[in-house]
Amino acid sequence: MAVVVALGAFLMTLFGGWVAGRVTDRRHLVLGLSGGLMLGVVGLDLLPEALEAAGGEVFGVPEALLLFVGGFLFAHVLERLLAVRRAAHGAGAGAGTAGSHGAREADGRVPQVGLTAAAAMVGHSLMDGIALGAAFQVGGGMGATVALAVITHDFADGFNTYTITSLYGNARRKAVAMLVADAVAPLLGAASTLLFTLPEELLGGYLGFFGGALLYLAAAEILPEAHHDHPARSTLLCTVAGVGFIWLVVGASGG
Repeated sequence: MAVVVALGAFLMTLFGGWVAGRVTDRRHLVLGLSGGLMLGVVGLDLLPEALEAAGGEVFGVPEALLLFVGGFLFAHVLERLLAVRRAAHGAGAGAGTAGSHGAREADGRVPQVGLTAAAAMVGHSLMDGIALGAAFQVGGGMGATVALAVITHDFADGFNTYTITSLYGNARRKAVAMLVADAVAPLLGAASTLLFTLPEELLGGYLGFFGGALLYLAAAEILPEAHHDHPARSTLLCTVAGVGFIWLVVGASGG
């Protein structure tokens, strides 16, 4: 049953990516919505789950919060290191060249960061599938609740995966490839629960770390980019709508 539900997550992920790709003429609105979705997922879903699952403390601080901060710092340091490496190899020399490739290099964005972030989204979707399979092992009611959350969240996952990969200057084929990988991941995760069960504490630690990295991308990259060329009220409304959508999903799935 879990694998059948994961097929729904597969289709919803592809649909989310398709929507992101179809509205490129309203890029600022896409980025605003994506940032809101990511902020909502982190603050209203990932972090509460991480705190509940990873209950231990390290020197008076919950382990999940430490990993949350660690994930934020990891994303920041990774982006800086890749940017420095790119500059050291003269990547900025193409800033004056014609075409979109030169423009992407000129704005200082590093395609590898987008691919790394998208890979993290794929890892998160894999964990969604594992959580889905584990929930159905507990019982049908639990499985149905988790299924609702996973399938709805995967629209946001597909939307964000395509947007993040494209935002950092990667070719469309790479964005599509990461989208497909993100869609397949829940199927693999759900199927893997037939072989093993992930310890709850390990799952909580992962959610905390991933949440921190996702928050960095939303707050430091996507939202500033959304308002850079179009500081419009509609962009802000899209961000608020993204957060509100995740709030509704979390509330409907019982938290």
